[in-house]
Amino acid sequence: MPKILLIHGPNLNLLGKRKNEIYGNLSLEEINHRINEYAEKKGIKIDIHQSNSEGEIVGMIHKAEGYDGLVINPGAYTHTSIAIRDAIEATKIKAIEVHISNIYARETFRHKSLIAPVCIGQITGLSWYGYILALEFFLQTGDVDVSSA
Repeated sequence: MPKILLIHGPNLNLLGKRKNEIYGNLSLEEINHRINEYAEKKGIKIDIHQSNSEGEIVGMIHKAEGYDGLVINPGAYTHTSIAIRDAIEATKIKAIEVHISNIYARETFRHKSLIAPVCIGQITGLSWYGYILALEFFLQTGDVDVSSA
């Protein structure tokens, strides 16, 4: 049974209330419910957290020992946080970066991810379903070493 840590970054607690034309109508609670249902059905142990604080997110990553993978939507920290990038790199956790919106179809400043280079993959623009695809990847690959793929 894979054990996955999922971290939602800043402002994702406002989903359903903020820019629905970009992020959709589902609240974070509704998205988490769908993720939990999928994980339970597939036999995935998942711990879901949300924080607006860069330091808290770094701390969660530091404590990720024992997890098989990290699914992270760093929100705006995608484009600014060397600290989150370094935490993922230092812990060597297999991480997948997820974004609800297609960051490459938005403002130019959103096109650069500081996080992606230390992740095994990135899923962007597939709404809440990107989280499910990330979980499915961990479920299907298990202990496969994807670092050299």
